[in-house]
Amino acid sequence: MTETFLPDVIVRPATPEDRPTVERLWPMFRHDLSEFRGALPAPDGTFRSEWVASAFTEPGWAPYLMTCGDRPVGFAFVRGLDRPVRVLNSFFVVRGARRQGVGLQAVREVLLRHPGPWEIAFQHDNPAAVRFWPRVARELAGDAWTRELRPVPDRPEVPPDLWISFAVRARA
Repeated sequence: MTETFLPDVIVRPATPEDRPTVERLWPMFRHDLSEFRGALPAPDGTFRSEWVASAFTEPGWAPYLMTCGDRPVGFAFVRGLDRPVRVLNSFFVVRGARRQGVGLQAVREVLLRHPGPWEIAFQHDNPAAVRFWPRVARELAGDAWTRELRPVPDRPEVPPDLWISFAVRARA
């Protein structure tokens, strides 16, 4: 397999003009998650997308778009900016940009923009997430992070999510 070189990742707040791009990336994200949640698309072939609307319109939320050159390579949604603990609600990197440091660079940028306590949930049966998220926590918080299983609200049939918690310090 030939490794491709990606230019530096740019992570920036997504604007209303970016929303159509994020909406086109969203089904890829939900498709990836469906492997671990058994979630099927709606009868019309779409996945639930209310978080996209929330990220762009609700107080306390912030959407981010990731690009390499002129190409979108992912997005992140932060919520809880108006609360004591921030939550990385959604984080996605397209498959063609994975395993090249894009995700680590992008998540570092997003979290450092909002210093303070963070929580990130992921599925414990997703091997890539199980490797990635503790690495992020160690890089940003050293050994000062925790991990716990929590039930998915209103979804007793779904296995619990694994949540990591840590604090991000402000940039020097």
